[in-house]
Amino acid sequence: MNTKITVLSLLAAMMLMVSACTSADVEPEYVERPVDDIYNEALNVLQAGDYKLAAVMFDEVERQHPYSSWANKAQLMSAYAYYQNDAYDSAIIALDRFIQLHPSSPDVPYAFYLKALCYYEQISDVARDQKMTELAMQTLDELVRRFPTSKYAKDAKLKRDLTRDHLAGKDMEIGRYYLRQGHYLAAINRFKSIIDTYQTTTHSAEALHRLVEAYIALGLHKEAQKVAAVLGHNFPGSEWYVDSYQLVEGKLVRPEEGDPWYSLW
Repeated sequence: MNTKITVLSLLAAMMLMVSACTSADVEPEYVERPVDDIYNEALNVLQAGDYKLAAVMFDEVERQHPYSSWANKAQLMSAYAYYQNDAYDSAIIALDRFIQLHPSSPDVPYAFYLKALCYYEQISDVARDQKMTELAMQTLDELVRRFPTSKYAKDAKLKRDLTRDHLAGKDMEIGRYYLRQGHYLAAINRFKSIIDTYQTTTHSAEALHRLVEAYIALGLHKEAQKVAAVLGHNFPGSEWYVDSYQLVEGKLVRPEEGDPWYSLW
């Protein structure tokens, strides 16, 4: 009997604890405030550098006053606050929503630009996955294509060129790896792809030179000479052409593995 009383007492105590926790977790009562008060307070918080809280407060503007003109501004400001807080995923979601809801807004070019920056600032070293680089380039491309006269187009073009160069660098790394491993056909296909897709990048000259190396390694001297001629025509003063010319003439020997220069080759 005493055991039953003890168990019942414990159950009652646990129920009281759960009840107390539930009461403590209840959200405060919703209090509607003037839209300009919330927006200006969020702006002050943003300027003070508390980006996480500012984003929440800008979201509150839309929650309380979804059909006001302030709500549109708050959507963009919330995205900007998320971006400043390095919460890129949240910023991108907010920007995509703004673009979808307000396709004719004069602020859409800025929304695309900010979205591109969210991807651009996550670009990693060429040794790692380049998904963010690809997404940045796609978004920058869309911005330039849809809004070529916007004030963001010039910087978007510059960043787009940089992302293309970065992607070309990733392909060059893969091509050089194939070349070092003796997978010459795979290397040739990779370098040809770089020349076709990224011909305006800084990697074009090296891609042509590596193509010469791969052809010579396979004993395809005529093909090597043709590529060297293209390299000489387009980059006559480059070190890559000098090396290619010497390779074709048999005056330059590729380093063997273990050679101090092998890692640079």
